Amino acid sequence: MDIVDAFWDARQRGEYFPAAYFDKVTIPQSYEIQLALIDRRVAAGEKHIGWKVGLTSAAIQQQFGFHEPVFGCILETVPSGHVFAPADLIAPGFENELCMRIGRDLPSTITLDEARAAIDVVYPSLEIIETRGPFTAQIALALADNAQQKTCVLGNPVKLPADLESVQATVTINGQEAATGLGSAVLGNPLHSIVWLAKKLAEYGRSLKAGDIVMTGSFTRQFPIAPGDKVHVSFAGIGDVETAMTV
Repeated sequence: MDIVDAFWDARQRGEYFPAAYFDKVTIPQSYEIQLALIDRRVAAGEKHIGWKVGLTSAAIQQQFGFHEPVFGCILETVPSGHVFAPADLIAPGFENELCMRIGRDLPSTITLDEARAAIDVVYPSLEIIETRGPFTAQIALALADNAQQKTCVLGNPVKLPADLESVQATVTINGQEAATGLGSAVLGNPLHSIVWLAKKLAEYGRSLKAGDIVMTGSFTRQFPIAPGDKVHVSFAGIGDVETAMTV
């Protein structure tokens, strides 16, 4: 059986990290599998609307023991204030990020200034992730399974501020401050995620297109979200975003 068929069939029966492929898939293979599975999901009616860049901060890289960025595909978003039911998600968590909308098609090699000029708007956002298998032990299978991506919670869009490095995110869970982080934690500047992604996608025959959204990476470590939790994140000078889970 073709490896993509094997992963697709496993997914249909709720096995997102096929045990038969533990320790047998390379990182390049994992991206090929990811993109092929996304193409099948799109053919079945979903929409590929953008990209995520993950493992961009030292805190996240240390948390998961993998020391380079990764990418995944975004297929849906929900508005700030969305409330999830526990049954909606598999072992969920969240990351606090800036989501950027691309205003024009981009080539594979761009500068930081070119990336900045290409951004239409930026959203305060949360990436909702699912841990659908042994992420740290089987990072290649996690990438094949779309890098933990489930959905993105988007606040109101604003124009890109001049200084992203000093933007501070304040994470509050159930009314208690859980963490703070700066934009500089994301590869030095969240725009570096756009530069990295444009180059990386070209290795797999893909590119950034006008209208794509890009989740650029978390300002802090990843947090779990449990029934009854209420999450609020404020990005100074940009805006707020929030979500919750019912009991």
